[in-house]
Amino acid sequence: MTALADPTRRLVFERLRGGARPVGALAAGLPVSRPAVSQHLKVLKEAGLVREERDGTRRFYSIDPAGLGALRRWIDGFWDTALDAFAAEVAADAKQRGKR
Repeated sequence: MTALADPTRRLVFERLRGGARPVGALAAGLPVSRPAVSQHLKVLKEAGLVREERDGTRRFYSIDPAGLGALRRWIDGFWDTALDAFAAEVAADAKQRGKR
C-alpha cells in the first residue's frame, strides 16, 4: 500500500493496465522526468506490483499478477468483513422488526 501512496506512482501503475510499456512511454505527458518515473518503477517493482522484462537494451514494465493478486486478497478481506457486518445488521434489524 505504501508503494501506491504516491499519486505519481499510482498514475504510473495505472498506465500499465494496457500492458507492458517502456519507461519513455510511461513518462510521456507526466509532470516528472523520465529518471523520476524509473525511480517510481523501482519502488513498485520492490513492492512486487511491477515486473521488468528486457528486450535488447530496452526494458518493459508490466503489472505483476502475483503482487496484484496479493493486494486484491488483502483488500477483499476488508470487503468480506464489511459484508459480514452488513448481513448481521440486516438480520438484527429483521429480528427487531419481527418483535414489533
